[in-house]
Amino acid sequence: MSNEVDEILKRIQSYKGVVGTIVVTSEGIPIKTTLDNTTTVQYAGLVSHLADKARSVIRDLDPTNDLTFLRIKSKKHEIMVAPDKDFKIITVQFQPND
Repeated sequence: MSNEVDEILKRIQSYKGVVGTIVVTSEGIPIKTTLDNTTTVQYAGLVSHLADKARSVIRDLDPTNDLTFLRIKSKKHEIMVAPDKDFKIITVQFQPND
């Protein structure tokens, strides 16, 4: 299983502009990362919390619906979150110049 996760992280990291990828538990605790510790802890806590809030909004609007992907764009970065039942994958990449 760990080998599969490592391969997936390597593949994600190979995309142009990707700064880093973090795998967190459903509680937001980082279990795998390609970023430094300080950045990992900051992104894991804040982005995981935001994804939980977004999921809550979706479920409040329609209890039969669920969050499948969250994409956040800022001037500098794009943060993508793929939530699952037991973990979330958070990817940070540079925002391409349009």
